[in-house]
Amino acid sequence: MPQNQFERMMFALLTVIVTVHGYVFYSLYVVNGSILMAINQADSVIAAINAQGGVYMLGRFVPIWAVVLVEFCLAYGLEILMGSPCSFRLAAKVFDPKTTHPVLFETAVISATVGLMCPAMSFLAAWLYYPYYAGFHMVTLLASWLKLVCFNFPFAFFSQLFFIQPLVRTVFKMLFHKK
Repeated sequence: MPQNQFERMMFALLTVIVTVHGYVFYSLYVVNGSILMAINQADSVIAAINAQGGVYMLGRFVPIWAVVLVEFCLAYGLEILMGSPCSFRLAAKVFDPKTTHPVLFETAVISATVGLMCPAMSFLAAWLYYPYYAGFHMVTLLASWLKLVCFNFPFAFFSQLFFIQPLVRTVFKMLFHKK
């Protein structure tokens, strides 16, 4: 799809914009929504977040937009530096991009990207959302990371394969289609 460095950066940008919003929604509403509502005695997740003064990140409560911005910057940096280049190389080790059907090769690239990005972003999230008020313990951080990978990997795989990447590819073709 992307033919040059600019197009690769734009493709990564589109992917990260959609992905970060999806993961913030997934983490706050699906994974932690009922806990947030119970702790804050609220009838909705957004009311619970507002009642506690934002989302807990790096030892303080920050607004949701700050969470999205921080995760966007981290995800975009990881995608540009590690995700895109390494996932293509991993897929190319198994399949020849010239002779393999494009759908199969793109599925391999998506799978490799999820396999790299999910543990990496989950590790960063384990640091960002660590309960620093209780003191720091490496075992707790690693356990939190493993828990996040277990929660995030199925969502990451299926959302990337069946929703995010088809959407991003469609938008990318509309924006960068060469006539």
